[in-house]
Amino acid sequence: MADFTLVDPKGWEYDLHSVYSAYIGYFQMYNVPWYERSWGHLFESFEEFLAFSWPVITVTDASSGRAHIVTRLNSIGAFIKMIKTRFGETLPQAPNILQISPFETASRHLRHVSDYSSYKKLHSTLPAVVLSALKTRVRSGEPKAIKNLWEKKDKTFLAIDFEWNERNEKTVLEWGYAAVRCGHLEALGHWPPVPDTNYRKGHYIVAEHVDKVINKYCPTYPWLFGESQVTPKAKLPQIIQAVISSLASPDSETAANHLVLVGHGIHGDLMRLEEMKIRIPHNILIVDTMTFERNLYANGFRGVMPDPKSDKARLSGSHLSLENLLYSLTLPLSPNSPSGQRQPSPQPPLVLPQCTLHNAGNDAFMSLFALQKLLDPRGTQVPTIVKKAKTNGSGFSNGNGGKFNTVNGIGMTAPVGTSVLNSSASMPMMTINGNNPAAYYSGFAVTAIVPSLSVPSSNTVGRPASTYDLADEFGQMQLSMPRANGGGAQQHLTSPPRSGLWDRRTTKRMNSFPTARADG
Repeated sequence: MADFTLVDPKGWEYDLHSVYSAYIGYFQMYNVPWYERSWGHLFESFEEFLAFSWPVITVTDASSGRAHIVTRLNSIGAFIKMIKTRFGETLPQAPNILQISPFETASRHLRHVSDYSSYKKLHSTLPAVVLSALKTRVRSGEPKAIKNLWEKKDKTFLAIDFEWNERNEKTVLEWGYAAVRCGHLEALGHWPPVPDTNYRKGHYIVAEHVDKVINKYCPTYPWLFGESQVTPKAKLPQIIQAVISSLASPDSETAANHLVLVGHGIHGDLMRLEEMKIRIPHNILIVDTMTFERNLYANGFRGVMPDPKSDKARLSGSHLSLENLLYSLTLPLSPNSPSGQRQPSPQPPLVLPQCTLHNAGNDAFMSLFALQKLLDPRGTQVPTIVKKAKTNGSGFSNGNGGKFNTVNGIGMTAPVGTSVLNSSASMPMMTINGNNPAAYYSGFAVTAIVPSLSVPSSNTVGRPASTYDLADEFGQMQLSMPRANGGGAQQHLTSPPRSGLWDRRTTKRMNSFPTARADG
C-alpha cells in the first residue's frame, strides 16, 4: 500500500468482499467440492482470497450512500485466468456479486490489498469516506440526503445570514441566526418543531455602522421576530463563535457533526465567517436552501410553477431567491407534474405573515422556516411576527414597570429603584459618537449590549419576562403566559419595493414574483 496512483472511479463497481462471498455461495448452490480442488486453499478464508493482491479503491454508492472497497471486472477476470493457468481448471464468474454505482467522480487513490491486515486498515477509513461523500451530497442539495438528516430528528439546524455594505463586502452591518434543536424536541415528544416557540433566534447590529453606512439599493429593514441587539464590531465575532460553539458537537474525521449550517445562497455568509476567523468544525454539514429547492423542483417534487420573470412555466434547474421561494410556498401545487407518481398531493394555499426581508434576522428565520416547510409541508406551522412594545419616539421600548434612561447616547431600560452609571463613571460604556443607535430602526425595539451596574434597593421591581423563553425551545408549553404574538390576522407575503435593478447579492436576491394580494 506504499504506492500512490490515482485512477478514474468509473468502472470500479464490484465490492471486493462480496466477490469472495458470491463464490462461497456459488459453491454451495451447485455442490462444488472446492475444498478438494487444487485451488481450494484460495477460498479457505477471506485472508487467503486476498493473497491474489487485488487492486482496489474506496468509494460510496450513489444510491445507498454506503462506503465500499471495490475492484474492477477485469481484475476478477484476471483472478479466474490465474486459476486456469496455475491449476488447469476453469472457474466461472460467480453470480450475485454486489455491484454499485460510484458517487465520486474525482480520481481515487489506487491500492493493492494482499493480506487481511492491509484490508482491515483500508476498511477503517470507510467512515471518513462516508462523511466526505455526505458533506458533498448535502452541500449539493441532494433531496434524499437532506431529508434523511431531518427524518433522523437528532441534528441541530442553524440558519445564519449577514447583511454587509454594498461598497465593501467585508463591512458587516448585521448578523442574524435561527436554530432548532431537533434532538431535544424529539426526546420530549414535541414534533414537528413550532417556529414561534421552538426556534432559538437572534439579531445583532454593528454599532459602529449605525446611521453611518446605509445601503442604497438593498437597504436593511427592522427585525420582526424579536428585539435586536446593538454590539461593537470587535465583539460580533465572539458572539457568533459562542452561538456556534453552543450548538456544535466535537470535530471528528469519521462522523458528521450534530450541527447543520443552513443559509440561502450561503457562499457569501461562509466567506464572512472565514474573514472573521470563526472556527467551524470540519465535519459540519452545510445546506443551501437555494440549491436544495432547485433540486426538488428539477426532480418533480414541487410540481409545476410559473417562472418569476415571465408567465411561462419555470424551467428545470432555475434558482429562486429567498423572496421567490417563500412566495412559491403560498402557491397551490399544479396537478400537471412531469414526475408522475413522485408528485405529492395538492396542498391548500399557504398564508404567510407580512415579512420584509433584507434583514439578517428575518432572512435567517425565514430560511430555516422555508427549509422545514420544504421537508415537512403538512406539519410545519406558519410563524407569526412579534408585536413590538410601544416606543418612546427614539426607537427604544420602555420595559414593564421601568423607565427609559439614556447613557452616552445609548437607550437602556432600567427597573424602578435602580441607578445606572453616568458617562463619568469608571465602568466602560459603548459610545457611538453621541448618536442614537436605533435611529435608523425607528419604531422598533432595539436592545443595546452595554455594561451597567445596578445598586441594590428594597423597592426594586423584577426584570420583565423575555419574549423568548428557552423552555419553549425544548417543547414545553407555557400555559400561564399568553404569547405576545398570538393574535392578529395574517397577510400574504409581499416583497419590498426596490429602488434599482442592481443587487449586491446575485446569489440570494432575484426578481420577485408578482405581489400577492391578501384578498386573492
